[in-house]
Amino acid sequence: MEARHLGRTGLRVSRLGLGTLTWARDTGERDAADQLKTFWEAGGSLVDTADVYADGGAEYLLGRLVEGLVPRRDLVIATKAGSVPDPDRRFDCSRGHLLAALDASLERLRTDYVDLWQVHAFDPDTPLEETLQALDIAVSSGRARYVGVSNFSGWQLAKAATWQLAAPGTRTTLASTQMEYSLLQRGVERELLPAAADLGLGLLPSSPLGRGVLTGKYRGADPPPGSRGASEQLAAFVAPYLDETADRIVDAVSTAADGLAVSPLQVALAWVRDRPGVTAPIVGARTSQQLTEVLSVEGLSLPDEICRALDDVSAPVHRYPDQDWSEL
Repeated sequence: MEARHLGRTGLRVSRLGLGTLTWARDTGERDAADQLKTFWEAGGSLVDTADVYADGGAEYLLGRLVEGLVPRRDLVIATKAGSVPDPDRRFDCSRGHLLAALDASLERLRTDYVDLWQVHAFDPDTPLEETLQALDIAVSSGRARYVGVSNFSGWQLAKAATWQLAAPGTRTTLASTQMEYSLLQRGVERELLPAAADLGLGLLPSSPLGRGVLTGKYRGADPPPGSRGASEQLAAFVAPYLDETADRIVDAVSTAADGLAVSPLQVALAWVRDRPGVTAPIVGARTSQQLTEVLSVEGLSLPDEICRALDDVSAPVHRYPDQDWSEL
């Protein structure tokens, strides 16, 4: 699998990442082991998790598998901290919470360091400088090699990255931002992607298949058994993309797939993988068979005319202030 630099850093990662959102919940140890081995054998390196996935179970499972199945040195392990199961406070990015969460993640992962440590979301109740200081401490103490953020808006990302760049050698430069990005969700193109490109951050798209909808499996009346849309925990996660707009985009993806003799999954994933500024989409699979189909996209590059057609059918409305005012 081809590797790419993560932003303006020396860290190289596979251009597809393996997500673990469902590990230790919907995906058991055997299936997780099969996925990790399949991914590694295909040349994949970037494995993404978080301390809240399955209440820590995903990290624990990944740690067990890395210890006995795949060499630690061959993986780029990325995890996140900051989300908390508190109905009154969804995110806690205080220095104390983040550093304690990192220690707990390292214990579950059975490793001395993570390759990429990410703030899971912006916390409006904690000064941003305090949150970012936790990242500096994590790197200076050797517990994290690189750091990034996730689910920050354009202005939040620009403020955080600029703050870190303001004191070179003292503060740790942000390497990446992880955001939802797909043919069904192109909101990051408004401000976040331009900010990331200007500031040297690589984008790690989450849900690059539109929460599974772009595979075409939800085109029937009812969600197929075993799918996220049929899952009690994740049905509400999929529901926002089951509308007429999504249907039109999925139809276009399916038409392109038929013309290329590939699957809709491959078309949708190749589109986002090769967008400007993208380092590696994070893809989750339920089984190793599904993951094998995901990995088969490595040999696919979409023709320019198909990219333009998909761009047109999924184009978001960008007007003031995203467009030059003189053109309005």
